[in-house]
Parts: sequence; structure tokens; C-alpha cells
Amino acid sequence: MINARARLVSLALALSGIPALAPAAHARTVYDGAWSVTIFTNQGPCDHAYRYGVQISDGNVVSEGTGGATMQGRVTPRGAVRVTVQAGSQWADGSGRLTKTQGSGVWKGQGTSGACTGIWQAERTPS
Repeated sequence: MINARARLVSLALALSGIPALAPAAHARTVYDGAWSVTIFTNQGPCDHAYRYGVQISDGNVVSEGTGGATMQGRVTPRGAVRVTVQAGSQWADGSGRLTKTQGSGVWKGQGTSGACTGIWQAERTPS
């Protein structure tokens, strides 16, 4: 149950299954690199908090973990971020804003135990 919930809210937050990014000449962004994302549940039957590693590459958000979830995410040049995660009938959407070193936002989702909502916080991981 916790595994399914973890995949549900791994938005940011949490993001496997995106096709491999080609090493083409895309413009790197100021947000590219490793990030640590903590997801907090404010309402619903999901666990209180989760922490995940996330990579941003050429503005694309990609999970550091593996699992059965598919994730799609993007950071705009101005730092607006949006992420969608799906695992079977479970899903979560997250949005917010990043600076060069940190970020925050909100998320909502639907899991096997019901709907959940909350917030997320991110910080750049030292390389």
C-alpha cells in the first residue's frame, strides 16, 4: 500500500518512464541537476511525507528511482514547474515554482484509498 502511495505522489515529485533524453544540443537550464523533493500530504489517506530524488535535464523532470509509474514533467525558463505521475488507475498532478536552489508548490492525486492533496518542497542537491 505504501509503495503504491509513494508512486502516486512521487511527483515531483516523484518520475520514471519518460523516454530517454537524447544528448542533443538542447539548451541547458539553470534548474538542471539533482534535486531532493519532499512531498507532504495535507488531506486524504496518503502517508504524511515522502522524500525523492529528482533530476532536471534540459528542463525535463526525471525521477532518479525506478518503478511502475510514468512521469512527465517540465520546468519553464522562468521556473514554473508542472509534473504528472500515473501508475495504473492512480495519478497525481503537481505544480509550483523553482528558483536556482529551491522550490515549492502543490499537488493533488487519486490513489487506491481515495483522493489526497498537499504541498511539496524542493532543494538542489549539492553535486
